[in-house]
Amino acid sequence: MRERPHWLLHESLLESGEKHAGKTALVVDGDPHSYEELLESSLRLARGLQDLGLERGDRVVIQMENSWPCALAIFATLLGGGVFVVVNAQTKEEKLTYILDDSEAALLLTEGHLARMLPGAAEGLPALRAVVCADAPPDDPTLVDLGGLVRRSEPAPRSEGTIPLDLASLIYTSGTTGNSKGVMMTHRSMVFAAESVCRYLRLSGDERILDVFPLSFSYGLYQLLLAVRLGATLVLERSFAFPAQTLRRIAEHGVTVFPGVPTMFATLLSLKDPPVSPSVTRVTNAGAALPPEFVPGIERLFPNALLFLMYGQTECKRVCFLAPELVRTKPASVGRAMPGTEAFVLAADGRRAAPGEVGVLHVRGPHVMAGYWRQPELTETVLREGPVPGERMLCTHDLFRTDEDGDLFFVARSDDIINTRGEKVSPVEVEHVLYGIPGIREAAVLGVPDDILGEQVCAFVVLDPDVSLSEQEIRRACRARLENVMVPTRIVFLPELPKTPTGKIRKRELVVAEAVT
Repeated sequence: MRERPHWLLHESLLESGEKHAGKTALVVDGDPHSYEELLESSLRLARGLQDLGLERGDRVVIQMENSWPCALAIFATLLGGGVFVVVNAQTKEEKLTYILDDSEAALLLTEGHLARMLPGAAEGLPALRAVVCADAPPDDPTLVDLGGLVRRSEPAPRSEGTIPLDLASLIYTSGTTGNSKGVMMTHRSMVFAAESVCRYLRLSGDERILDVFPLSFSYGLYQLLLAVRLGATLVLERSFAFPAQTLRRIAEHGVTVFPGVPTMFATLLSLKDPPVSPSVTRVTNAGAALPPEFVPGIERLFPNALLFLMYGQTECKRVCFLAPELVRTKPASVGRAMPGTEAFVLAADGRRAAPGEVGVLHVRGPHVMAGYWRQPELTETVLREGPVPGERMLCTHDLFRTDEDGDLFFVARSDDIINTRGEKVSPVEVEHVLYGIPGIREAAVLGVPDDILGEQVCAFVVLDPDVSLSEQEIRRACRARLENVMVPTRIVFLPELPKTPTGKIRKRELVVAEAVT
């Protein structure tokens, strides 16, 4: 698949820029950019950042929309010896200030329409040496213009001596409480993860990969890394805000790889007479469990595609995948560990759980994070002693079980399990049944406090347009497939479910909403 080993994350760009110079690397807002352009501009920006004071290991915060400058900023930071920290463009001043301070960022790279947040966010940060801005306002002397920096810098950054054990990225992810935590990913872990994903997805350099996720989201970021590693083409979109436009992009650019999350597939399947996309040969699902009822509809939309069901955590990028040949027979499974890694379920007493027994999923492999940035106590809660002396394996704190074949099944996050009437209920199992009821477009199930039951099983549902379903009808359908203890005792109808920019349902917001009703 390649001619020389890649030890550092940015070496794939050096190789693809040389081997595929004239090939389109990115299509952004409909505009194509070649590998030659991506490499030279990244090298120039890397040198420019070094001239602004970037040194080996310095953190560079990048707050930009999905754009050409954002892609340049990521690779330029790596080429200059830095550690990139991509922040969602929708991040507000308070959180941006926290990340800049927590990461001790040396540089902030942003764009003109986001610069209004900078006066507050950049105050009182002694480590911050400069703010580089794409489309910088010409009347603001505090900002360095990114375009000008690229044009006037030589395409020859100084070699900083980066090695595979050095950090490549900090990926800030929200916890259940408190501030975001920075997941430390080394060059070795990210290179390995990209290699393994390319292998099990059976990808080649001929791919045209669609990316509608923010590059601040690891699922979105890795679409860029995979494309460059393969010498393939990435079709980079701002978002999934306009589903019909997304389908047009697929047809226009002959997209072959379509990464999605369940809420995206729910939206596509709700469209009236959506066009079929025959060019797509790979469809991937991550972020949350895909309801098995979605599979036939996805197969109709993408008739020539292999469907990969996957599970992962930011702390190791990806854990496992279900081979597409098993999707019809095991649609509720997320398969087995990705190549070169091990994933297994441990019971409460530390032994390997028997088939069917619920326990906590643990992960071994080079893709496991180095820890949480500046949070050693929190790190200790997830990185545990492994079977090899000195090894640290990842405790996901998610509940799983295996079947007799060894395939993995997600049960729930350990803090999502509903304790009702003295029994434990998996919200995922209830959600799968709800998605199987005609007329329900989206569903989320969680436990809400109850003085008698301990917790009620509460379902939040969004109906398809022009569909009318009553609580009684939904409960009747649930009773036909679920044990009585699992049938929702409360059903809340909403016009839409609150979601993150990456399409994940914000269950904590639903908890708050339920508490005040």
